[in-house]
Amino acid sequence: MPTTVSPSPQCPIQSGFTAASTTSDVIAGIDLAGKVAIVTGGYAGLGLETARTLAAAGASVIVPARDLAKARAVLNGIERVDIESMDLLDRHSIDTFADRFLASERPLHILVNSAGIMALPTLTLDARGYEHHFAVNHLGHFQLTRKLLPALRRANGARVVSVSAWAHRLSNVVFHDPFFQGREYQPMLGYAQSKTANILFAAGLDMREQRHGVRAFSLHPGSIVTTDLGRNFDQDQLRAFGVIDSEGRPILDPQKQLKTVEQGAATQVWCATSPQLDGIGGVYCENVEVARLVPPEESTNWGPADSTKKLGVMPYAVDPDGAERLWALSEALLDATPRQSA
Repeated sequence: MPTTVSPSPQCPIQSGFTAASTTSDVIAGIDLAGKVAIVTGGYAGLGLETARTLAAAGASVIVPARDLAKARAVLNGIERVDIESMDLLDRHSIDTFADRFLASERPLHILVNSAGIMALPTLTLDARGYEHHFAVNHLGHFQLTRKLLPALRRANGARVVSVSAWAHRLSNVVFHDPFFQGREYQPMLGYAQSKTANILFAAGLDMREQRHGVRAFSLHPGSIVTTDLGRNFDQDQLRAFGVIDSEGRPILDPQKQLKTVEQGAATQVWCATSPQLDGIGGVYCENVEVARLVPPEESTNWGPADSTKKLGVMPYAVDPDGAERLWALSEALLDATPRQSA
């Protein structure tokens, strides 16, 4: 296993892993017996691979699922994995799930917020009037994590992992209009804003909770075209992104962030379990490594096609003031009186 190197905030630690490293590589030698993990989205794509890997290493894994039938069919036969009902768009469902876990008085050692939606073709609001990307990808996970804090603190060394994306480069959180009520909706801007929120949330959570032994991380897994996340893109769009070839076959090249599921999930498993990250938190990772901060001279003049070439985290996504502002907005939105969407 690669040796641990003393870290600096948002600075690579020379982990010894690469873009081609897999979940098997990063979990090697790690024993999770006696640990408890919750993995949202743990019955599809990267979440499924993460749940399977944590369970194989000995952890007891809980997968909250909106589609219970699908979750049971996919997870059937995997030891140490339990399924419970939860919908990230339903605040009462989230509270019910969390209350049930808290009542067990178990510690929660690992929370992986992996569920997500991407590029909804039209502006969609939930029953509260909140745009779906923001509501599912960020706000539901914010509520769940905040509710589970007593169990995370009880672990005396917990980790919370938020799966973000390279797409955070496309948009900061637009605090004055997060739900596109006064600006044109674009599918990737909705997704990108929520992915920036994932990073800011990890930074804000780590600032608040590290004194209680809870550390938080965010990450970019790479482009994994074989998952269902990109179902809203047609073949021409996927070819333009450079993720499939002229015959519609996935292009696999981890050096260009074009990965298998096992390679894509490696970074979130690493963030959740690796002793290399002991004493670190609030950082954004990619390719099983702490990412570099994008310098000012590289923060412009790029587009979505550069996702295979340009790496790092945008400064606005790890800005402490932005993290505080997002935290305040998120609390206000959760405490607001629900209203019907138009």
